[in-house]
Amino acid sequence: QVQLVETGGGLVQAGGSLRLSCAASGRTFSSYAMGWFRQAPGKEREFVAGITWSGGRTSYADSVQGRFLISRDNAKNTVYLQMNSLKPEDTAVYYCARGPRYSTVLPTTGTSYDYWGQGTQVTVSS
Repeated sequence: QVQLVETGGGLVQAGGSLRLSCAASGRTFSSYAMGWFRQAPGKEREFVAGITWSGGRTSYADSVQGRFLISRDNAKNTVYLQMNSLKPEDTAVYYCARGPRYSTVLPTTGTSYDYWGQGTQVTVSS
C-alpha cells in the first residue's frame, strides 16, 4: 500500500511563494511518474504539474507555466512543488498523485494516477 502525504500549504499574500512537499511510502517511488493536481471550491480537479520517474521531463498547466516548478528527490521519496508569484486564483486544495510506472508520458487526467494524498490547502489573499 502506498501512502502520499502532502505538507507545506498555508496562507500567503499574492506575489508570495510556497513550497509543497509530498512524501511517499514504499520502495518503488523512483519508478513512477508523479503529479500535482488542485481543486478549488466549486471547480473540477485540474492538473498542475507532472514529473517523470527519473525527473528528466516535466509538464505544466498553462496557468502555472513559468511560476511553478516541480522536482523530486528519489533518495528521499519526495516530490516538491515550488510555487512562486502566487495569485488568488491559485487558491485550492493541492494533491499529489502517483502516475504511470517508467513512463515518459505525463498524463494530465486524474484517472491515470492511482494513489492520491489527502491534500493540502493553499490560500492566496489579494
